[in-house]
Amino acid sequence: MSVKGYSLNYSVIGFAVLTALASRVVYAAQDEAEPDYGIVTDVQIERIIVTGRSFNDYKVGVASGAMRGDIDLMDTPQSVAVIPDFVTDEQLATNLSEVLVNDSSVTGGSEKWNRQVFNIRGFELSSGSGFLINGQQQWSHYVQPIETLQQVEVLKGPSSMLYGQSGPGGLINMVTKKPTYDPLFELGFDTDEHGSTRFQLDAGGSLNEAQTLRYRTVLVKQDNEYWREYFAGNGQDASSQERDRWLGYLNLEFDMSDDLMLSLKYDHTQDKTGIDRGGWLNSAGEVIGGNDIIWDMPWAFTDNTISNLGAELTYHISSDWKVKTGYNYQQFNRQRLDSSPSLVRGSEDPFVDGYTISAFDRYDDWQHKTGFIDFTGQFDTFGLEHQLLIGANMLNYYYGVQRESGQRGQLVMPDQPVAKPDLDYHRASLSESDYKHYGFYLQDLMTINEQWKLLAGVRYDEQKKEGDGANSYAVSPKFGLIYAPTANGNIYLNYSKSFVPQGSVSNDFDVNDGMNLDPEYGEQYELGTKWELFDGSLLLTAAVFDIKVTNVTVTEDLDIMTPAGDDVITTQSGEQHHRGFEFGAQGQVSDKWFLTGSMMYLDAEYIRPAKDSLNGKTPVDAPEWSANIWTRFEMTDDLAFNFGALYVGERFANTSNEITKDAYVRFDIGAAYSMDIMGTDVSLRLNVQNLFDTDYLAGGTNTDVTVGEGRNFGLALQAKF
Repeated sequence: MSVKGYSLNYSVIGFAVLTALASRVVYAAQDEAEPDYGIVTDVQIERIIVTGRSFNDYKVGVASGAMRGDIDLMDTPQSVAVIPDFVTDEQLATNLSEVLVNDSSVTGGSEKWNRQVFNIRGFELSSGSGFLINGQQQWSHYVQPIETLQQVEVLKGPSSMLYGQSGPGGLINMVTKKPTYDPLFELGFDTDEHGSTRFQLDAGGSLNEAQTLRYRTVLVKQDNEYWREYFAGNGQDASSQERDRWLGYLNLEFDMSDDLMLSLKYDHTQDKTGIDRGGWLNSAGEVIGGNDIIWDMPWAFTDNTISNLGAELTYHISSDWKVKTGYNYQQFNRQRLDSSPSLVRGSEDPFVDGYTISAFDRYDDWQHKTGFIDFTGQFDTFGLEHQLLIGANMLNYYYGVQRESGQRGQLVMPDQPVAKPDLDYHRASLSESDYKHYGFYLQDLMTINEQWKLLAGVRYDEQKKEGDGANSYAVSPKFGLIYAPTANGNIYLNYSKSFVPQGSVSNDFDVNDGMNLDPEYGEQYELGTKWELFDGSLLLTAAVFDIKVTNVTVTEDLDIMTPAGDDVITTQSGEQHHRGFEFGAQGQVSDKWFLTGSMMYLDAEYIRPAKDSLNGKTPVDAPEWSANIWTRFEMTDDLAFNFGALYVGERFANTSNEITKDAYVRFDIGAAYSMDIMGTDVSLRLNVQNLFDTDYLAGGTNTDVTVGEGRNFGLALQAKF
């Protein structure tokens, strides 16, 4: 069976590994049969690199970001979830939010301004420090393209020991598709009931006969029609939000010698869309005006242009030691013409009292320059086996912005046309900021015996921001202990710390706009277990965690607007304490049944001075319970069915915990059929999301909540040549 995803045959990787192992047996037999005449010959170091113990398409054995190397998940004393592209292709996922629903420790936040916010274990991920691409930090203030990804890794808990500035909840590491030795050429098309379309090309192979020069390229053209509509009363015919996206990706690998490989990567994204900041909730947690109304003006838009240019060089010093170094330059430019709508203070009825807009035109220029060098090796001392990592990484960050604002708080009545304002960011002065971040780290995974492993690591960080004295320093240790009572299971314990520099408040509507903030520091204790069942084809995991963060940064709504028009205030004080437990299952249950699923219980609260209004409150979008499951059952070699369910518990929509969003369950189903058409492998897929047309609210606050879509259909066609 050759259509991607519905084969029960052995994988190409597994066949290649078995072939390589068999060849070594043959060579060994030849060596034993041939006499030694004392002739000295050059010895080439032969390496077999296994990038994962993959038994099936649902289960992945390695998360490269968890330990900055290809160390088995069973040897990683940390909770990690790996979501392979096979699963998200089945789900017809088009963005990172639809990928991350496969791990219940991740909950979505606001999706306004064509970006996506996420929380891990209840802590919000920062756009600047919460996302990695192949282990390097990315500025993720936009909807990340997923068509270039091989897998998404959710690294849970603090990872500052390896990556420096990163949040206490964890990190998202996105691993890109690699070049292939053999020819690969796939064409894909998908659409939905609203008329959205996406065309994809994925191609790879060797560019020379020796296969020392290889490539992988991905091209995507997407046009989205969304289900929500701009309010027709503003002098406009009702129209939906639209999105136009183009993506190009190229990765080249060049074997410069048997021991030296150069990898070059470039991707470019152009993404323009109208703005939908989300719905407004009244005090009862109900959507004001209906689920399908967009209050932003139809002329508002955001236009993102993102380019990444990177290189990696890997040198195998010997069979036990290697050095890897890399550099990435990210250029992210955005123009945003925004109407910035909001309810009239004290009103919950915009049809009677109207609402306000505060239009502005701005241009943002973000530049991220990242680099790293890692030395990794294996050696024995005093009866201990060591897997050592010594490395350093850096980040050079620049940000420039130009902004021209129109009338602030302009009152708009629902039946009043609002013309596009005469605003041009070019007329505004340029405001700039930058900082440099350096880190040095050492990690050692020690094998004491067959049952015990010990992990110890430490990191030193410096972040320097010229001019305002907002410099930060941190030492981040990490310890882990693994006990394996059997060959297929273990119990682990870890301790780790997080370090998140905060910079300064940047919000024109904030009382403390421009104020420098202290870093947030967090620490976690985690006790977990991992088991491989059914001859290793099913991975079960469980973990209990306890995380505390100090110098917590909180932005609150003001009861009364200040004379200057400020309506929020950002402060730092007290702690944030999150504790809970989680379970996960991923892999093959029987010859025809595959599943991936997880659940999490979370107890999250602010710990503030006794008279502080936030003391004992729960952060926004931190549900007590959440769970998910996605399964595939193969009826025949050509026909497969899918079933999925997503549960998100009740959540608070504001920091004062006065407005709640109800719990919900969403059911999804799908079916795929594969066929051979004139020698071409073709697969057809039909998915139904939200099968029972459930009304629900996803992430976001009471002023920018994402309203869940009702029952919707998706259709996809893929051809593999």
